[in-house]
Amino acid sequence: MRVLITGAAGMVGRAVSDHCRSIGDEVFSCDHQSLDIADPDLVLTTLRQDRPEAVINCAAWTDVDGCELDPERAFAANARGPENLALASRQLNARFVTISTDYVFSGEKEGFYTQRDQADPQSIYGVSKLEGERRAQSAYSRTIIVRTGFIFGPGGNNFLSTIVERARHGDKLKGIADAYGTPTYSRDLAVRLRELAQLDLPGTFHVVNAGDGVSYEVFARAALDLGGYSSTSIESVLASSLHRPAPRPRNSRLRCLLSGPIGLSPLPFWKDSVGDFVALNARSELAAKS
Repeated sequence: MRVLITGAAGMVGRAVSDHCRSIGDEVFSCDHQSLDIADPDLVLTTLRQDRPEAVINCAAWTDVDGCELDPERAFAANARGPENLALASRQLNARFVTISTDYVFSGEKEGFYTQRDQADPQSIYGVSKLEGERRAQSAYSRTIIVRTGFIFGPGGNNFLSTIVERARHGDKLKGIADAYGTPTYSRDLAVRLRELAQLDLPGTFHVVNAGDGVSYEVFARAALDLGGYSSTSIESVLASSLHRPAPRPRNSRLRCLLSGPIGLSPLPFWKDSVGDFVALNARSELAAKS
């Protein structure tokens, strides 16, 4: 398959590019420098030039607090960007997959959010991502929305991806005890994104690793244990104590109602994928030293 991937310099974009190449796809990887998805003319020109059979949009502005302080930039990247890609994909009759977020939900529900639940974002980031969902689906009926969250993996700059490295450096660690989500390994997510592009079944899918979900603190503890840092202490904190500009959902655990019925197996258990991630980091560190 000829696949164009946006946001290819990011954690998920790199994982998708690597996976698609590994299975023999012809891959066009576009980072923000080569393709600003907020520019409709550039998007259409790029797609006409590369003529992909599928477009997987991994580009977004995911700085939650940054979005709160700069709504215009947030809506350019997270709402107009997916719409531009959907419109261009429609012109080429290409399959279109775009990533959304668990932050489209308020976080007040107990248990898992499914596709039956009403979106009610509380932050500019969440509002902009939901608007991107709606614009893309309105622009192109062939759109596949993938909601995910608590993403970790190689090259990530977030808490989940850097916890073991920070422990190795002796940093003081804090883990939020009262915010819950379902961890998602970027490499597992990449496989599912490509599977959904292949299936070409429009709709909204929730894609996360298997398991009941955890708090940031519990995730961190598991990662440290698997990384050989069991003795490292983590200060348990409440989300409200951090005084961040943007509100976050207290609970954003996701479950998909569609994957099983269409024959997609659950992604690996999140702790197994954390183990894979920790082992990958250890191999990379050894290779760098040799």
